[in-house]
Amino acid sequence: MSVNIGKIVNMHGIKGEVRVLSASDFTAERFKPGKELTIKQGSQETIVKIKTYRTHKNFHLLQFEGLENINFVEKFKGADIYQEVDEIEIPLKENEFYYHDIIGCTVFNEGEPFGRVIDIFETGANDVWVVKGDKEYLIPYIEDVVKKVDVANKTIEIEAMDGLLS
Repeated sequence: MSVNIGKIVNMHGIKGEVRVLSASDFTAERFKPGKELTIKQGSQETIVKIKTYRTHKNFHLLQFEGLENINFVEKFKGADIYQEVDEIEIPLKENEFYYHDIIGCTVFNEGEPFGRVIDIFETGANDVWVVKGDKEYLIPYIEDVVKKVDVANKTIEIEAMDGLLS
């Protein structure tokens, strides 16, 4: 199974670096040199191997083996990048989850479903889950709010604080 881990949003310089907006967790592991990625544009797929990785202004800069010139990578602008789940082995601690396990889960408050997790973003203190229902809700991933995560059944139970769902 492969998961979407980001989007190539632009080029960086002339030596074939691409600027990636990450849609994933554990980026330092996912983007390690030597790891393979699949670049998908419509029905076209290109498998690449990461040559270099660094961060710059909230973006992840990648260079691919054999594509060390801007002319070789310009065609990838706007493409999504995917990685096989088993490409990285990251042991999770208790109450840690992969983004792809959380995105798509149905969220319940007091036993009633009110939306699905459509995105996750990191803040300094904790992750925030974007839940889409009749409107978008921002649910902090903190112990006081998130009570149970069932990855197998794709469900999350929360206890909403006052004002969280209004």
